[in-house]
Amino acid sequence: MQPSAHTGQHGARPANGEQQRQTPQPGDHPCPCPLPHGSASLFRWATTASIKQSAAGKASPTAPAVVRRGKSGYTPATVPQGVSTMPGKAIPTAPRRASGTDDLTFVRQLQALGHPFVANSFGLVFAFSHAHLQYFLTDDATRQLELDILQMQEITAGPLHEFIDHSLLFSNGEVHRRRRTPLARAFAFPLMDALRPAVRQEAQALIRPLIGKGPTPFLEAVAGPFPARIVAGILGLPDADIPAFTRRVYSAIRGLSIQRSENIAATTEDTRHLLAYVAELLADRRRTPQDDFLSQYVARTAESPLSEAEVRAQIVTLILAGSDTTRAALTAILSRLLHTPDQWSLLKDDPDRHLQGAVAEGLRLEPVIGSYARVTTRQLELEGYHLPAGTIVGPLSLTALRDPEIYADPDTMDITRRDHPRLHPIFGAGPHRCLGEALARIELEEALRVIATEAPETTCIGPPAELRGLGAVREVVGMTVEFAA
Repeated sequence: MQPSAHTGQHGARPANGEQQRQTPQPGDHPCPCPLPHGSASLFRWATTASIKQSAAGKASPTAPAVVRRGKSGYTPATVPQGVSTMPGKAIPTAPRRASGTDDLTFVRQLQALGHPFVANSFGLVFAFSHAHLQYFLTDDATRQLELDILQMQEITAGPLHEFIDHSLLFSNGEVHRRRRTPLARAFAFPLMDALRPAVRQEAQALIRPLIGKGPTPFLEAVAGPFPARIVAGILGLPDADIPAFTRRVYSAIRGLSIQRSENIAATTEDTRHLLAYVAELLADRRRTPQDDFLSQYVARTAESPLSEAEVRAQIVTLILAGSDTTRAALTAILSRLLHTPDQWSLLKDDPDRHLQGAVAEGLRLEPVIGSYARVTTRQLELEGYHLPAGTIVGPLSLTALRDPEIYADPDTMDITRRDHPRLHPIFGAGPHRCLGEALARIELEEALRVIATEAPETTCIGPPAELRGLGAVREVVGMTVEFAA
C-alpha cells in the first residue's frame, strides 16, 4: 500500500467527515486491527534488545536513504548500493520526563527542542511528523518487530512463544503475506458493512438496559464487552462461552507487549486456553462446516502453505486484535465528545451525516496507538541525521495526528473537518496497515449512533476518560457516565 496522501489543509472531501475510503485489497494491508503495532513497553528495553544482530543478518549494507519533505509526505529517493560514508548529525537525547507531565505535553516539550528526531535514554528514536510516520511505516528500510519482545523476557517456549512466532502481527515479508492473505478478503469494507445491523443490535443490547439507571462505569459495562462480543459473534461462539472468553482475551492481550513479571504466568495460561479453544473451534468447523466466517477460513486455508500452528495463531490474533484497541477508542472518543458539547450536539442532530467524521476526529485527537515501533534494516540519513541499521524508531501518533502541515487548527475537535488524509494514519500504513480497520470503524460508529439517538442526554460524571502511554496500545482509564434519553 502506498503512503497515505492528503489534499492539503483545505482539500475538499465529503461532508460526512472524512475523504472517500479506499477499499482494502488482499495483501495491501497488514496487522489485524485494532492491534498493537509493536511493543507497548519498548521504551523500557530498547537498549538491551538484540535488534542489531537480527537486522545485520537480514540487510545488506546500503547507502543512507535521502528523503525529500513535501506537504504530501516523504518520497524515498533512489538508494544506491554500497556502504555509507556520510556521518550525519547525532540524534539528541530527550530530557527526563517530569513527574505528572501528561503525554501530549511531554511530546511537545520534545518537539520544542527543534530536532526532527529525539532519542530517549534507552535509545529508542522518536519521530514527530506525519511525513516521518508515513515514511517509516511504508519504506522497506524498516521491519516489524518479531520475537524481540519475548527475547527480552527470556521466553523461549510455551503458548506465548507459539503464538508470537506464528502470528502475522510479528512477521515480515513473504511470511507476513502468507499469513495475512486468507484473512484479507474477509475483512474488506463491503463485507464488513453487511455486519452493521448485527453490530448495532449488540450495542443496543448493552446500552438500552442502562438508560436511566444512574451512574455506569462505561469501560466495564459497555466498551469492554462490546468488541469482544462482536468477535465472538463473528466466530460463532456459544453465548455461554462469551463471559469466560472475554476475560481470557483481556488477560492474554498483555502477551503482545512487554509485561510485568508477575503477570506472565496468568497471561501464559490464558493464551494456552485461547489456543486450545480455537483449536476446538477449528476442528468443529472441519467436521461440520457452517455458513460462517470460521468455516470459510478453514476452507480457505485447507490447501494453503500455512501450518496448523499458523492457522490457529491467526484466529487468536483476530480475537486479540479485535478487542483491546476498540474498547479504548470507544471510551476515549465518547469522553471527548461529551466534553465538547457543540460537537456532541452536531452528532446528535444528524448522526448519519457526522458519524464517520466523529470517529475519524476522535481517533485523531485520542489515538489509541501511541507509536509504531519499527527496526531500521539499513543505515539511513534523514534530514542530516544518522540512523544506524538496527535502530528502533517510534513515530509518535500524538504529534503526527496534530501535524499543522496536515491539519488546520490541529488541537480543535471538528467532526466536520475536511483535511483528514484519505487513509487515517491511526490504522498504520504500508504492508502492516490494520486489517480490521473496517470492523473497528463500524463498531465505533454504531455504538456512538445508539448513544446519540437513544441516549442523547448522556453525561460524564466525574473526570473524563484518559489514554496513557506512548507505546503501541495505550492504557485506558475509564469514566463514569449516566445514560439518559
